[in-house]
Amino acid sequence: MKFLSRAYIFIIFALLYAPILVVILFSFNESGNLSSFSGFTLYWYKDLFRSGEAIEALKNSLILALSSSALATILGTLASFSIAHSKNKYYQTVMKSVTNIPMMNPDIVTGVSMMLLFVGAALMFKLDNVLGFWTMLIAHTTFNLPYVILSILPKFKQMDKHLIEAALDLGCTPSQTFFKIEVPAIMPGIISGLMMSFTLSLDDFVISHFVSSPDFKTLPLYIYNQTAHEVKFSMYALCTLIILTILVLLIAVNLAGSRKKDRPRKQKRVKGATAK
Repeated sequence: MKFLSRAYIFIIFALLYAPILVVILFSFNESGNLSSFSGFTLYWYKDLFRSGEAIEALKNSLILALSSSALATILGTLASFSIAHSKNKYYQTVMKSVTNIPMMNPDIVTGVSMMLLFVGAALMFKLDNVLGFWTMLIAHTTFNLPYVILSILPKFKQMDKHLIEAALDLGCTPSQTFFKIEVPAIMPGIISGLMMSFTLSLDDFVISHFVSSPDFKTLPLYIYNQTAHEVKFSMYALCTLIILTILVLLIAVNLAGSRKKDRPRKQKRVKGATAK
């Protein structure tokens, strides 16, 4: 049974990571074809950075991902605070159900509905070329918001309520209690929600396709346009850079989380040693 379980896990991981390894390997292929690996080269990376359109799409994606994830994190934190502190159980149930709706909707439904909303608003206010950065920012913030709420809301429930009562009894205002007591307690949820919304915004294609304009193209849209007819090996280099960037971010987040977990253990050991 152990052999079968290990073989099953190996097959699953091979299916998940083999395509990624192929992309990384052939981004250094000198011949520029998938039939054989002729030699190591950085030509495709140089060709990528020579393309001004690719660099512009990368910059647009980073600006959009940072802006939408930051905005979704702020709104999601406030929404989670409102849901967690509400004494009305019916209100909490309704808000949780409403929060889950955007995640259950197919991306194409969300994209089409967003496009119709923006086009209808443009016709109502007699605006031209309404689609662009601002419509994409609204759309990305909208579909990122539920993930932020689901990341932060459990942290509010895990928090010791007596700490809030003690802070208020000692003279702290509600705003001081929120920033000094509650925000540090829910910080892991805030960070995970921020990272999740950033990655979701960075690689979104379907919703961006419906609410974008030719003047503002993100990296997924650029990659789709480049690979619609013939795949260039500079796209392999671009995908490799994205994979490595996300890998570095995940390692940094995991290291930061492990250090936070180790600090209480070290403090307990120090206290135990001083007590003896």
